[in-house]
Amino acid sequence: MFTPGHVSPAPLRDDDLCFVFRKNALLVLNSEGETRVPTRREPGGLDPSGPQHYLGRLGDRHCYAAAVGPEAPAPEGMEWHDLRSLFGRLDETSFGVAGRAVQIVQWDLTHRYCGRCGTPTDPHPDERSRVCPGCGMVHYPRLAPAVMALVRRGDELLLARSPHFPEGMFSALAGFVEPGESLEQTLAREVREEVGIEITNVRYFGSQPWPFPHSLMIGFVADYAGGKLVLQPEEIEAADWFTIDRLPRLPHRISIARRLIDATVREIAAKRGSDA
Repeated sequence: MFTPGHVSPAPLRDDDLCFVFRKNALLVLNSEGETRVPTRREPGGLDPSGPQHYLGRLGDRHCYAAAVGPEAPAPEGMEWHDLRSLFGRLDETSFGVAGRAVQIVQWDLTHRYCGRCGTPTDPHPDERSRVCPGCGMVHYPRLAPAVMALVRRGDELLLARSPHFPEGMFSALAGFVEPGESLEQTLAREVREEVGIEITNVRYFGSQPWPFPHSLMIGFVADYAGGKLVLQPEEIEAADWFTIDRLPRLPHRISIARRLIDATVREIAAKRGSDA
């Protein structure tokens, strides 16, 4: 279990976990078929005198994040891996902490100067923010909310694929919230823009932080309300209605998209069983 925190405890311990990034690549250790984050005692652990960010506690171990230069070599026995490539290789909890870590590291690197007046900013001692001593502007980590819509038409599910998806993979529709929109308005707009149909009866499913680059995915189920599929070519390569016994390749089980689809499939299957 991960417990988030901001203020680092003292003293630092050898078994603290170190989430060290070179740009967006995480330093990991591959040992006996297991991919894991190194501890402070291992090569590549944090330099106590260098910049670091306290993340919180994972079980009984404290977690820290830091950035190194773009040419920093990996210590012997360790490797740099793009965080997305570690999807499914790190355990789910560690991957979630790594997602938090990379967002905090990148926010800190890109907010060293005030965007309003250009003055160097200072870290706030009591919260996750950087403060401008010149104009008083407070800079918090950026978060971009995005909605995900799994549309149902009776027992069929609308699944689509973007051009950048792995070959053959389909998922639920998704898009970012625009200024002035509610989540429900975003859902209706995104579905209309991407596949040309209307939805109704929107139900909240759940949410998941998604560090690519700094999103919060918010999942919903909605019912089909009318229209024909007309795909937005820049965003959607293919889309179709699928029955639960004719599903395409789906996203990884760690993603909210897969959990949303699996939960809906179970609901449809249970209803079929009760109607039999």
